[in-house]
Amino acid sequence: MPGDNAKKALIDSLNGLLADYFTLYLKTKNYHWHVAGPQFRELHLLFDEQAAELFALTDIIAERVRKNGGDTLTSIASIAGKASIKDDERTKVEAMEMIKALRDDNAALVKVIRAAKDAATAAGDNATEGLADDWTDQAEQRVWFLTQTLA
Repeated sequence: MPGDNAKKALIDSLNGLLADYFTLYLKTKNYHWHVAGPQFRELHLLFDEQAAELFALTDIIAERVRKNGGDTLTSIASIAGKASIKDDERTKVEAMEMIKALRDDNAALVKVIRAAKDAATAAGDNATEGLADDWTDQAEQRVWFLTQTLA
């Protein structure tokens, strides 16, 4: 039977993942709102689609925290304090730079998801383990789409 430390580590890991999802969501929406250039329509729609996918998972991740007996993030400050993905406050970013940044951030997110899955395994939370596989697949698909857009 997993101990309290494993459960606390899982809650901390999930809150870090949640912070990264919120940060990447807002960064993706920023790029959606501010993209310009010859690929405007394609990228505007791609970024919006990816942002919606990211946001949809925030509630699921937060509920995993609560189901494990923890408290979730409560504010913009708590998100900023836990996020490993860096935000981007700029409005003037070249489209290719946007794509590369989102590709790299989604690749980094895969590592954070895998760490959360490892923490779920240690805590005996097979529900989170299973969900993490889906989250990984979605993040890898975003990386693939962004990579192919650069080709």
